[in-house]
Amino acid sequence: MPAAVILAGGRSTRFGETDKAVAPLAGVPMVRRVADRLEPVADTLVVNCRADQREAVAAAMADSPLPVTYAVDPDPDEGPMAGIRTGLRAVDDEYAFVCACDMPFLDSGVVDLLVERAQGHDAAVPKLDDGWYQTTHAVYRADAMADACDRALARDAHKILAPLEELDWVVVEEDAVRARGSVETFENLNTREEFERAAKRFS
Repeated sequence: MPAAVILAGGRSTRFGETDKAVAPLAGVPMVRRVADRLEPVADTLVVNCRADQREAVAAAMADSPLPVTYAVDPDPDEGPMAGIRTGLRAVDDEYAFVCACDMPFLDSGVVDLLVERAQGHDAAVPKLDDGWYQTTHAVYRADAMADACDRALARDAHKILAPLEELDWVVVEEDAVRARGSVETFENLNTREEFERAAKRFS
């Protein structure tokens, strides 16, 4: 099984004053809900976060059944691609599944599919029928993607598709995802209203 990287370093400005990564979703910090979903398909976890979050995130991850390390952003607020780069630098495995901390309905069957599709390539990225690439719910070859992110950031390119332009990556279409799991796996919670609606689904 590969490593998994959870991206928790965003400011979550649409969520309000609270850090949504550690906000209790039906009694469990959201980042922990994501981590628990990853237990069947990952052997280690890396949580990417800001220095000012580390203590709260570590408390949320206490007693995790998987070993957890923390990859602290050296320069916060550079965006999710920088978080991916920082998280992948802390990975020991060849491949890593990367996801955002606000995806509590993550489907382990979809993760397995992405891991399979990534083999022999630098990345496997889902693409939904609406045309959106799910770059924060994808599998990357850790060293290759981290190096490509460094080069993209050096040229001031911050979209996650930018480093992929120089890599060998495969697209996983929505129909393949649906054959293995649920597209709810890509659902992310950005606002307090979305959070409260999602909480009812855990009760």
